[in-house]
Amino acid sequence: MTLDDASAEWLAALGAQGPVRDDAHRRLHALLLRIARGEVSRRSGQLRVTGAELDDLAHQAAADAMVSILAKLGSFRGESRFTTWAYKFVMFEVSAKMGRHFWQRPAVPLDGDDWERLPSRFGFQPAQESEWRELLDAVRHAVENELTERQRRIFVAIVLRAVPLDALVIELDTNRNAVYKALFDARVKLRHALVAKGHLEGRS
Repeated sequence: MTLDDASAEWLAALGAQGPVRDDAHRRLHALLLRIARGEVSRRSGQLRVTGAELDDLAHQAAADAMVSILAKLGSFRGESRFTTWAYKFVMFEVSAKMGRHFWQRPAVPLDGDDWERLPSRFGFQPAQESEWRELLDAVRHAVENELTERQRRIFVAIVLRAVPLDALVIELDTNRNAVYKALFDARVKLRHALVAKGHLEGRS
């Protein structure tokens, strides 16, 4: 496959010797760090980290991404631009670093308070208490009785405890698509259960 000019220049510079390669390394690291800083900043609210701690996560992600990229230069075939290919490495490292960082902090055990906080997360008003409490009880019953153990664990983690997706991926040793699929299936089951019980309108 013919490479675009910019990608060919990157490969030539990274494969060179001496000052040319050193300059390419510096430019690549600067690019990766800029991407990593932007991404950790975007996700910072999930971890409640800021400042030096957040910047350290970005530096770690950029450094590890660069090591992986340099080790796999020979596998680049030009299906995308080199910078797009490199972007995927740093995004993977950001997800991994932030996922592991979340679990370094003590986990909050699931208890009744998690369910009690759910109405406010969905915008229910106190005046609607009698309505949402009945619906909440139905949802809780469906979660406990209709979902598989894995679906229940994923639903509770993401919906009730607001565990970041990347952290859950690390904890379950899986990937984002698998978590998305399990959460989608769980929501379909819950909707069917609530429709069947008359709590929601629609086909069950």
